[in-house]
Amino acid sequence: MAASKIIVLITGGNSGVGFGLASQLLNRGTYHVLLGSRSTDKGRDAVKDLQARHESQSDAVELLQIDVTDDDSIDKAAVTVRNKHGKVDVIVNNAGLAGMELPLRQAMREAFDVNAAGPAAVVNAFAPLLRKSSMTSPPPRIINVSSGAGSINRCLDPTSPLYGMLGYQYRSTKAAMNMVTACQWVEYGKEGIKVFAYDPGFTISNLSAHNKAENGARSAEESASSLVDVIEGKRDDEAGMFLHNTGIYPW
Repeated sequence: MAASKIIVLITGGNSGVGFGLASQLLNRGTYHVLLGSRSTDKGRDAVKDLQARHESQSDAVELLQIDVTDDDSIDKAAVTVRNKHGKVDVIVNNAGLAGMELPLRQAMREAFDVNAAGPAAVVNAFAPLLRKSSMTSPPPRIINVSSGAGSINRCLDPTSPLYGMLGYQYRSTKAAMNMVTACQWVEYGKEGIKVFAYDPGFTISNLSAHNKAENGARSAEESASSLVDVIEGKRDDEAGMFLHNTGIYPW
């Protein structure tokens, strides 16, 4: 079944934007979703939930245990996908870490490990499988789920709503993710692989206690809908850039 479908790996797929994106893709019937989750139990529950919502596509989603801070876990996940599918067509680095009640240095280390080192390590391990993709239109792609809070230009702009926003660990590590994206575009873009940084917007999730509907957060499904456009190649002329749902952010 998966062999004839576009295979999409979504890290942090058990909740928030990752879960919403998986649901959007299953709606289309042309994707096979590898739902990446650090927790096997949470991942299994998410897969069951998606299968219940999309009964006709119940075999088009599977759990892939992957901890983006653990190289052994990443390597094992890549071997699993290689043995079962032989390729991957789209990588969505969605796993993220924000608010933590920890000393600053420790908080920054942990956030960097998930938000910046994680996407770099995942792509490094899965790149051989991405190169096996048979996709041509749209071509294979890497999408790193970033945040407008990681824009250095917006941080320094007094007219920006994010001017003066605190949270060193989140903002600085998302800025680092953006650099990872730029480096991946230089490395993989010449091979025909599209690379993007993408901000899905303020979304209901467990990313922080602030990500709630009463604070103006959108549903995961709403945020994910514009991300599908990036997956489907509708914004390929903006590859190598920092996108959001209606345009481009400055780095």
